[in-house]
Amino acid sequence: MIGKLAWKNIWFKPLNTILSILLLTASVAIITVLILVEKQFEEKYQSNLDGVDLVLGAQGSPLQLVLSSVYQVDDPTGNISYDSVKVWMKHPYVKKAIPLAYGDNYVGFKIVGTTPDYLEKYQAKIADGKVFEHNFEVVVGADVAEKLNLKRGDTFKGTHGSAAEGEVHEHGEYIVVGIASKTGKVIDNLILSNIPTVWQMHHEEGHEEVAENPAHGEEGHIHNEEEVVAENPAHGEPGHVHEEHEEVAENPAHGEEGHVHDEHESDMTIDEPNMEITSVLIEFKNKMGVFMWPNLIAQNTKMQAALPTYQMNRLFDMFGVGLNALKYLAFGIMLISGISIFIALFNTLKERKAEFALMRVNGAKRHQLLLVVLYESILLCVVGYLFGTILGRVGIVLLSKASESDFKLGFNPMEIIWEKEGLLFSLTLLVGLIAALIPAIKAYTLNISKTLANA
Repeated sequence: MIGKLAWKNIWFKPLNTILSILLLTASVAIITVLILVEKQFEEKYQSNLDGVDLVLGAQGSPLQLVLSSVYQVDDPTGNISYDSVKVWMKHPYVKKAIPLAYGDNYVGFKIVGTTPDYLEKYQAKIADGKVFEHNFEVVVGADVAEKLNLKRGDTFKGTHGSAAEGEVHEHGEYIVVGIASKTGKVIDNLILSNIPTVWQMHHEEGHEEVAENPAHGEEGHIHNEEEVVAENPAHGEPGHVHEEHEEVAENPAHGEEGHVHDEHESDMTIDEPNMEITSVLIEFKNKMGVFMWPNLIAQNTKMQAALPTYQMNRLFDMFGVGLNALKYLAFGIMLISGISIFIALFNTLKERKAEFALMRVNGAKRHQLLLVVLYESILLCVVGYLFGTILGRVGIVLLSKASESDFKLGFNPMEIIWEKEGLLFSLTLLVGLIAALIPAIKAYTLNISKTLANA
């Protein structure tokens, strides 16, 4: 009975009610988005860091190296010699070293040359098919397979560089031999091959440049591949793997008609001399390497050693300033909402004194009048919280679409963080109770005879 009366009363002045609900909705929506994004963002980034103590790569920004090598959300800092880095990969301190080589993409999804250890690092099983064994065989991440509708046995051609709108390679067709299981990690949005595939792709590209580049077509000029690499700007992109050496036969899976291949005839090996890779993910047996290697690498090589945990903590610190500012904004809006509820209830009480007095004459108790006012405020807060929670999750869906497009990072709008969202609900109710406290006390202490005499 009291709740029904309170519900009718809050719509006595609908504009005031709508304003209060809108303010509460906005504040709750902002805080809900921040709660979900902060938790899922940290979980995803931490889960991708597991098993990576250090990243070896070309000199440049260490944060850029970590983002490009661990999270695949930035361009690499450059290439490093595979021969040079092998010495460090075989160091006694190293438990596991996973090399990475970038070159191309397919519809915006990176094609990454690596070893089967990369799948193991992310606990990615092969849901269908097998692990890549030969050149141009690829394992496709779960999200890539779902979004592009790729199946085992499908073939496609890569696009030069990291931009989806780049030049499509006319040679070297990839074949899908496996689909990885869903992990919720960065590997879900990658296409994985062996490293020699990346080398062979750009080795053959170098031969095409010798044949086709008009800049080298002068009569009597003898070409070598080093000149093509030096003069063709298309091969100067940082992080793009390209070395030109001996002619390599076509992939047996995609060879020319009439040519009989041995199964391993065209597979370049990972021990090819003078080849380059993009970076190496290092996990140490002896954690002293975490403290010693950055200086050792900087002093003795042309590479850099970046510490992912340190770099990501720096990034979170930078983001933290913006997140805190948004939180303060949301709490400020909630405070304004509380003031709006207080003003609405206080003004309404003045206009309804006679009504309350009549209720008392007809047998209503003092505490029932107090409860009517409190219920009105609580109902406003509950409605505002529900709308805010829904709006916040709609915001998460939109944010997830944008982040998946740019960073291949999605958020789950249906996750409920009971502790923090429960605390937010309690805070919303507390604001409503405080806002209703003075009007409720005034209703409780209402002088019936004086009110009716003045009416």
